[in-house]
Amino acid sequence: MSEFSIQNVGFPAPIIKTRPDEIRPANNQNGSSFGSLLHEAIDQVNELQHQAGKEVQSLMTGEIKDIHSAMIAVQKADVSFQMMMQVRNKLVSAYQEIMKMQV
Repeated sequence: MSEFSIQNVGFPAPIIKTRPDEIRPANNQNGSSFGSLLHEAIDQVNELQHQAGKEVQSLMTGEIKDIHSAMIAVQKADVSFQMMMQVRNKLVSAYQEIMKMQV
């Protein structure tokens, strides 16, 4: 039998920030905040909703005959809206959990 030796894995020491002035909000690579990212996502969902409305209106007035493009636009808008609602639900749930925490 060959001998196997178990070597420990070195973990870095945890970073502990004790002073409140050391805590800063995290930003993404672009330097934009979470709020601005959320605002951009909502704007994109809103734009998809407007595009879907225009496609349906064009289909109803007879300007376009392609029902497939209108249905695709409506489905894109629907899926993006459902995703936005799920993100909102997760944010509300996370906020409620944070409010339940005892300090």
